[in-house]
Amino acid sequence: MEKRYLKNNTKCIHAGKYIDEKSKAVNTPIYASTAHLIQNNPENAKYPRCFNTITQLAVSEKICALEGGEKGLVLSSGMAAITTALFTFLKQGDHAIFQDGLYGGTQHFINSELENYGIEKEIISSNDPTDYANAVKENTKLIFIESPTNPLLDIIDLRSIAKLASEHNILTIIDNTFATPINQNPLGLGIDIVIHSGTKYLNGHSDVLCGAVVTSEKLMARILPRAMNHGGVLDINACYLLERGLKTLGIRIERQNQNAQVLADYLNKHPKVKMVYYPSLPDHPGHEIAKAQMHGFGGMLSFELACDGKTARKFVDELKIITSAVSLGGVESITCFPAETSHAELTPEQLQSQGISDSLIRLSVGIEDVEDLIMDVESALSIIS
Repeated sequence: MEKRYLKNNTKCIHAGKYIDEKSKAVNTPIYASTAHLIQNNPENAKYPRCFNTITQLAVSEKICALEGGEKGLVLSSGMAAITTALFTFLKQGDHAIFQDGLYGGTQHFINSELENYGIEKEIISSNDPTDYANAVKENTKLIFIESPTNPLLDIIDLRSIAKLASEHNILTIIDNTFATPINQNPLGLGIDIVIHSGTKYLNGHSDVLCGAVVTSEKLMARILPRAMNHGGVLDINACYLLERGLKTLGIRIERQNQNAQVLADYLNKHPKVKMVYYPSLPDHPGHEIAKAQMHGFGGMLSFELACDGKTARKFVDELKIITSAVSLGGVESITCFPAETSHAELTPEQLQSQGISDSLIRLSVGIEDVEDLIMDVESALSIIS
């Protein structure tokens, strides 16, 4: 049976599988070597910085199969994936369009670095494709978006953005970290390049720092040399852990989708909660688009408490099961204040303009029993008068 007919859980386990002929091991071996025999054929030479060892290729192929791409690449972090992709296709004199409300690290990068290279940027504080069309210039080379966004779970119409870009011969790049390949496949909607911070859901166990890029063979042929020059290669041992994590991605996401839905419904009805950001909720502004382009609504949600930041901090401190920590996407439920973590590098004015308040809490929902998570949240909410 060809892999394109396989379903996600089967792909998670079997795509990219490499069976060592000598050991016949079920798992892809860790080849801890930076030197390989050429054996009278220079093409056999493998060097880890070239992204061409068996362990690297196996995990890249698995991610590629899940996203429905032709070629994949794993890198040392999500930001390594983002910066490598951007610098592959942008040069001095080019113009790029960015969605407002991107991950804070991405925003900090484009605001602090692109000007140094003579690259123009325009940030669109809207999810209306018409506004993106109006921003296109003769030197526009790419559009960079996120959907859902971090941390407010904004949704943008991927088909419309892809159509617009295609009409103007512009590349499209999406950060698909929050959605995961289980909940959304942007390549199938016309987007050119998909990026992940694999540190989050792809690995899923809060113990690997990594990134991924998935695209066509043609575009990867341009990205790979840049990645080699930048040196953002993923360590072989991290590749092994990433592949192990990916094998349970489908079942983890299914449970996280379910738990997040229950928590979003609970919080949305609670009088001490001012606002809940989760695309499955009917009053979410991107609800209908999310239904049309996503297979599930994800394990991420954010909510704003009806109190000041100091009281919101007390709420988080009261949580016993849900952990207050940086990052997201692991099997454990994790909460944080975006203003202090993922978007800490933004100015107070930028935070305010994007609706990120001191009482906005981001919740990465894990795979625990949801009744225990509800009990934990309910108990902590009791301290808010």
